[in-house]
Amino acid sequence: MEVSLAGLLDDALPFALPLRRRFRGLDVREGVLLRGPHGWGEFAPFDDYSAAAAGRWLSSAIEAAYGEWPAAVRDVVEVNAIIPAVGADDAVTLARQAVLERGCRTVKVKVDGTDLAADEARVAGVRDVLDTVLGRGVGRLRIDANAAWTVDAAAASLRRLAAYRLEYVEQPCASPAELVELRRRIDVPIAADESIRTAADPAAVPVREFADIAICKPAPLGGVRACLQVAERVGVPVVVSGSLDSSVGLAVSLAAAGAMAQLPFACGLGTGALLADDLVAVPSIPDGGVLPVGRVLPDLDRLLEARERVSTERVAFWRARIESAWHAVPGLGA
Repeated sequence: MEVSLAGLLDDALPFALPLRRRFRGLDVREGVLLRGPHGWGEFAPFDDYSAAAAGRWLSSAIEAAYGEWPAAVRDVVEVNAIIPAVGADDAVTLARQAVLERGCRTVKVKVDGTDLAADEARVAGVRDVLDTVLGRGVGRLRIDANAAWTVDAAAASLRRLAAYRLEYVEQPCASPAELVELRRRIDVPIAADESIRTAADPAAVPVREFADIAICKPAPLGGVRACLQVAERVGVPVVVSGSLDSSVGLAVSLAAAGAMAQLPFACGLGTGALLADDLVAVPSIPDGGVLPVGRVLPDLDRLLEARERVSTERVAFWRARIESAWHAVPGLGA
């Protein structure tokens, strides 16, 4: 079905969802829902994304609203819980909730790279929860540095943090060249995230040359089919992750994970627990450590409440972002 910019703007519904805790500099997650004949798509590129990067996100939203997703090969997907860069006591509380109440057996901990002692206390607390509740060697612990470290800082930090039996470290340094050097100096497996999704052509990134695992985020990659194409070409195991989506947007990542032929790791899709409100009556929060695969429809009352939180200036901002993203991707509406 042909898609037009005017049609997208007519059907665009901006939303704002408060977070339970500050996460990566945000207190509120904003975006736009786009309504189409096959459902709803979520357009929510972060403010610092370029028009070209936002264009891939718009492609994902159009695919969700106007297109079809590949058939799923599984009904549910195992997911990890995520712990923000909070104090150690808060990290322990959040980890216990994730493991005991939501059944998660894998936890990802954010490390910010500015205070190794604080990072280590957070990681140690979560490891203790996993070992105490699930038993030693059962729960899996991964960390995400969001490219915060230099090679030397990463090597020094990981020599200490590796003692907590890390499944992998996600994007410890910014560039592939740095990851190559770091890989020679540590034994912890490296997962690449930004190195893939910020590339001009994510499917062409030679991930196996600098990382052991690929983090594939469908919305920033251009949608479910684009994500699957990247996963087929990277040559390493894949972890499907979200982008702090609403439950409507999270369905895109779940569709990609559900269609993956191989899914050896828990996926990074437990971020619904970070939202203080959502666009649905029953948010996509892990239950038994898994989430179901399938489309999610917004609840009208919750969507309208979320729309009322968006200022007039931000409504204009999001409409302008849709337009710039549209023009950044030739043939987007074809």
